[in-house]
Amino acid sequence: MRVILAQPRGFCAGVVRAIEIVDRALLKHGAPVYVRHEIVHNRHVVENLRNKGAHFVEELDEVPTGAVAIFSAHGVAKKVEQAAQVRSLDVLDATCPLVTKVHVQGRQYVAQGRTLILIGHAGHPEVEGTIGQIEGTVLLVQSEADVAKLDLPLDAPLAYVTQTTLSVDDTRGVINALVARFSDIVGPDTRDICYATQNRQAAVRELSTHVDVLLVVGATNSSNSNRLREIGSESGVASYLVADGSEIKPEWFDGVTTVGLTAGASAPEEMVENVIDALRALGPVEVSTMAGREEKVEFKLPSKLLKPLVEREV
Repeated sequence: MRVILAQPRGFCAGVVRAIEIVDRALLKHGAPVYVRHEIVHNRHVVENLRNKGAHFVEELDEVPTGAVAIFSAHGVAKKVEQAAQVRSLDVLDATCPLVTKVHVQGRQYVAQGRTLILIGHAGHPEVEGTIGQIEGTVLLVQSEADVAKLDLPLDAPLAYVTQTTLSVDDTRGVINALVARFSDIVGPDTRDICYATQNRQAAVRELSTHVDVLLVVGATNSSNSNRLREIGSESGVASYLVADGSEIKPEWFDGVTTVGLTAGASAPEEMVENVIDALRALGPVEVSTMAGREEKVEFKLPSKLLKPLVEREV
């Protein structure tokens, strides 16, 4: 069986930064440090950090007063930031800089007197954080049908921003529907869409033209991982989302000669290797990597973590 790896795949710069913030916080302060929600949507990443001494909590009232608290890569609402101040927590913000950019853009549009429309998935932590960062009304739309239901004057001054884990292709139909319906609407340049989401989706579209089955390594609560599987299915390829090699089912590969393999932006490369090992247990495997975009993006760490760190003595 041939296994073709997508390029790019796996960790994006925002995820790398978030994980490094937790690692460095543990080195600097020692265990425990407290992380609000999963730092990224991946069980293996969370368990690895938990084993090092990170405590994951749902709400800040679970964090002792004055302790180190880390906000996840998805971002948080202003009320969470304010609650951390009241509790005198030592906050490290692991919000992805591209998510922060959406927050800034949204506030700028509202300051111009525009009603803000957020294109995203209801209930997603990033969406909840973005809504909570904007003073005033934020209208959430998930589809073109939602655009048609908006109860707004057709000439109302509007603006839109998007959830970062949606690509240009994911949002194009909704944006076109907004622009077609409303005469005074503005939004960010498409170049502001998350590079990692766009690149991974483009790679999967290309990969799907060469394979019989597509495997996406990622978590079921990962928006971008689920979308990668959907793209494979939309391309007419049997596509499966797996957390690791233990979820591989031999019957998926009956009569299959070529398998495509990718990973969501929060899935570690070691889990990709784990899936390859599971495939090798079924028979001989030849692995190659598809030509694709090389990502060189890096995001700076918070300034208080930039000082050289020394391993703490046990």
